[in-house]
Amino acid sequence: MLDLNGKSILITGGTGSFGKTFTKLILKRFPKVNRLVIFSRDEQKHFQMGLEFPEDKYPALRFFVGDVRDRERLFRAFEGIDIVIHAAAMKHVHIAEYNPMECVKTNILGAENVIDAALASNVKDVVALSTDKAAAPINLYGATKLASDKLFVAANNIRGKRDIKFSVVRYGNVMGSNGSVMPFFLKKKAAGKLPITDERMTRFNISLEDGCEMVFNAIEKAWGGEIFVPKIPSYKITDVAEAIAPEAVQEIVGIRPGEKLHEEMITMSDSFNTWDLGKYYSILPQKPIFDLNKYVEHFNATKVPEGFYYNSGENTDWETVDSLRKLVKEHVDPNFTV
Repeated sequence: MLDLNGKSILITGGTGSFGKTFTKLILKRFPKVNRLVIFSRDEQKHFQMGLEFPEDKYPALRFFVGDVRDRERLFRAFEGIDIVIHAAAMKHVHIAEYNPMECVKTNILGAENVIDAALASNVKDVVALSTDKAAAPINLYGATKLASDKLFVAANNIRGKRDIKFSVVRYGNVMGSNGSVMPFFLKKKAAGKLPITDERMTRFNISLEDGCEMVFNAIEKAWGGEIFVPKIPSYKITDVAEAIAPEAVQEIVGIRPGEKLHEEMITMSDSFNTWDLGKYYSILPQKPIFDLNKYVEHFNATKVPEGFYYNSGENTDWETVDSLRKLVKEHVDPNFTV
């Protein structure tokens, strides 16, 4: 049973959608957490989050302004930290395509800074957030996140005798997160016209809460080097539009630079190292730092078939228009009505 009471935890990118939800869950489940450090470069978001979580009510909270590109600041922030959740990233696909080196600096060099700071301190667990776009990437954002995933997996090889483990969680589109399609369609609904990139487009779907559960699972159960992938449903972009604004015209505008029709979370090439753990898949390094037989026995893991892949367009689990309406009301806008 995971117990984070008495622990000191730091979240990079902690003022984002994930960070705020994860903070809420930690404070609710582990009221005796020692410190919860919110690390982010956006001072305005720090201010707004501070209003939501006032220090007189949540004395364990610390708001630490800083950028993962800044090694010195990271090293200072990691002092006395037990667990690091790395959620900071430059994530908008089209913006990354236009500003490529900014994406590289944050997503790759920032990841290396996090690893170095963790190895230089007494951090015990590092969990990095990934994305379905890191599997067989065709855009820069996905490529930088793939590189980031590789860095965190390989960090286990250089830990020496340190009591630390690095793991990754990879999941699909998060309902209601900043920049995601559901709140975008809700804003566009009143105009009576919704822009659809391609009527065939599909995406994986996960709630912020379920994304947080994946991180809790990784903190508790990772042996070091895993990329955890959830078993989640897909949706059709046209069904999302129909669920949110059935009277609106769906205007086909074409795929933006760097976008795919369908997303993957596990490629055929990954299948040689992927194990089914029940609720999640685990993509392991080609040369794990642990005894593979013991890992398989411990988790009662089953090897996926050779050539297996996990694609949003060929998923066996699908959201419907009705289920999407319920999810929008539950996770995005409680005042939503059709």
